[in-house]
Amino acid sequence: MGRLRSLLCCFLIVSFVLQPSMDTKLSSVSAAELDAIDVEEFFDTVIAEKMEEVNIPNLTVSVVSEGEVIFAKGYGYADYETRTPVDPETTLFRIGSSSKVFTWTAVMQLVEEGKLDLDTDINEYLDFEIPNTLEYKRGNPQTEPITIRHLISHTPGFEDYMSDVFSLSEDSLIPLSQAVREQRPKRVFAPGEVTSYSNYGTTLAGYIVEVVSGVPFAQYVEEHIYKPLGMENSMFRQPIPSKLADQMSTPYRYVNGEYLKAKFEFVSEPAGSMSSSALDMAKFMLAYLQGGHYEGASILKEETVQKMFSEQDTQHPRLKGMAHGFVTANYNGRDIFKHAGGMMLYDTFLFLVPDEEVGFFISHSGGNYFVNVSIFEAFMDRYFPSEEIDSPTPEPTVNMEQRSKQFVGEYYQNRRSFTTDDAFLSLMIGVIRVNVDDEGYLLVNHLGETNRFVEVEPAVYNNVSEERNNDYGGDFSTIVFGTDSHGRTMLMTDGPMSYSKAAWYESSGFTFLMLISSLLFIIASLLYWGIRAIVRKIRGKNVLEVTKGSRWAKRVAVFQGLLTFIFLVSFLANGQPDPVYGLAKSAFTEPSALSVFLDNIVSYGIGLVTFAVLAYSVVSWVKGYWKLAGRIHYTMFAIFSAVLSWIFYFWNVF
Repeated sequence: MGRLRSLLCCFLIVSFVLQPSMDTKLSSVSAAELDAIDVEEFFDTVIAEKMEEVNIPNLTVSVVSEGEVIFAKGYGYADYETRTPVDPETTLFRIGSSSKVFTWTAVMQLVEEGKLDLDTDINEYLDFEIPNTLEYKRGNPQTEPITIRHLISHTPGFEDYMSDVFSLSEDSLIPLSQAVREQRPKRVFAPGEVTSYSNYGTTLAGYIVEVVSGVPFAQYVEEHIYKPLGMENSMFRQPIPSKLADQMSTPYRYVNGEYLKAKFEFVSEPAGSMSSSALDMAKFMLAYLQGGHYEGASILKEETVQKMFSEQDTQHPRLKGMAHGFVTANYNGRDIFKHAGGMMLYDTFLFLVPDEEVGFFISHSGGNYFVNVSIFEAFMDRYFPSEEIDSPTPEPTVNMEQRSKQFVGEYYQNRRSFTTDDAFLSLMIGVIRVNVDDEGYLLVNHLGETNRFVEVEPAVYNNVSEERNNDYGGDFSTIVFGTDSHGRTMLMTDGPMSYSKAAWYESSGFTFLMLISSLLFIIASLLYWGIRAIVRKIRGKNVLEVTKGSRWAKRVAVFQGLLTFIFLVSFLANGQPDPVYGLAKSAFTEPSALSVFLDNIVSYGIGLVTFAVLAYSVVSWVKGYWKLAGRIHYTMFAIFSAVLSWIFYFWNVF
């Protein structure tokens, strides 16, 4: 990836990720009967409203209850050109990270067979070694080995990347054995200490399945999960094999009054490449709700299913966490086991409610994560409403204001890069900002909304909003503060996400202030020198500097200005998000060799020339170059050059 790509994507990805949340009023009402006819009428109304509101081109949904499929239907068109309707049995949708549940199912099958142990060092199963050292802090200190339990709970401690996740080119595909070696992220947290959603961790688990079973991962899933359940319309393979290719739904994005077609997206296989139909997913849900069995076939033992429904990791007793592969939640007083999946165009959600023997699957293209959440919440509110009486809002505790002040600041996702230029994206993606009001309530801004939180015990705060609020981990109702592996204050929420507090010098406000100030001053100086030279040329005055040293000092500064100008032009020229995919093309396509070369020349050039500019700024005072105002200007130019280079260095741009 070019060195400037992270800066480009930083601003572009925001419109794709920060979609408005769908708030639903909490209420306690009588439950409607879960009757097939009533369910269809309900979904026809709710889904039609959402499809019109968000301009969704196609959607598929299935619901199972008490061992039967009570509802499965497609909405919209699988292909707008041929007007092919969505068929819940045969039309395939990309289910993204919901694929991970199949990977964990495969892992637990091998655990049942005694071929894997959840608490054994994963190096015992791999045919290459992952060093047991932290690779973020200096010295590479030794740390505990990673186990499969860490992988399945998203606590292995790997950094993660937000760009280069998707690709539109089949040429980007490499064998799984090569991917886990060449694309291994650094270990930045001690295993088991920080919850941080990890695509690589799941990919690694899928590769362990491949190594231990002796067959390719996709083939293993086909033979041990799809075949027993009769899932004939499901596939991990990329691209879709010819026998199912015609059944693949076409993804669209509604742009300027029309649906624009998107291409097939390629992603890491075990972490998110699966395609499936609503009825195939219904079979999978029924198997889990029936103790691992479906129509005489078995994919897991009942005790294994119960284990997978048991919460194995939570960041705090008041928070919901991870079961064995499922994200845990509680909705209307029912325990929920779920997993979302997102591509650039597709959004999917799988929900299991074991106590009610109910499963819910939904997938669509062209919308967003919160569409699926809101439809599921509407379903639960109608058929499984809350039986609890809303408790009164807790009163502020004594001296809450003093304790709350220590948590004020900006918090970045721990699911991010720490060691590559992708780190710059953390300044914009998923940032949580915490302030405190005069009464000591925390004002927590997340996903474009600010919620008020009250302390219920030391370092534990509850959301006092009367509306239901969601984030990408779950119900944003409780936040807990702790400490991460590096001693930073950590904010924890439901699900596999956590956030660590940024130091003042790495906050987005400070970084962008310095970045914009540096760019403006350097480019304004270049324009000033250029205009001044032209004016003097027109007037017939000598444009040369008095001494050879001052001439070279000015030339070096002009060169720095030109490099900075090229950087800014490159940003503006390539900064438009693709209208269909919502990201800059550099986020999902390979840059050209020339682009990479130019990016490196510009970024490294700015850093190297900075040293010369700083040296000349000192010499200008020693040798008395120019007048006082000229020396001050040049010194400020050198300082802003140093600031720009520091930003590039700190955020790994070079």
